[in-house]
Amino acid sequence: MAVITNEFSAYCCELLSSVGSCVSRRMFGGYSISVDGMTLAILADLGDGERLWLKADEGTRAIFEEAGCQRFTYEAKGKPRSMGYYSAPDAALESALEMAPWARLALQAAQSAAQPRIKSSNKRQLPG
Repeated sequence: MAVITNEFSAYCCELLSSVGSCVSRRMFGGYSISVDGMTLAILADLGDGERLWLKADEGTRAIFEEAGCQRFTYEAKGKPRSMGYYSAPDAALESALEMAPWARLALQAAQSAAQPRIKSSNKRQLPG
């Protein structure tokens, strides 16, 4: 995996700025980008150049796939592994305005992931 440049990280934070103040942190040769402590994107080079990967979930995955975005997939111990991130559409990399709807989708997925999980055995029954 190649190392991501600080300049690319700063540019991606600009692109995602429509959803809030972005913070980028170094992570395994790349970066994570978060807003209000929630990671909505990662930057990584999986062999074909620096790329912005946006967080997706069950509700948004199909939108990314319909737009032709690639799923973040890497090889570990000889097996393909994937994470819940998709490449940003090429057209969205042109401006923060074009990125805004994709940034909102990624933030929604990050917010959803940050919600506490309630175990079915701990659910309370409402009276009545």
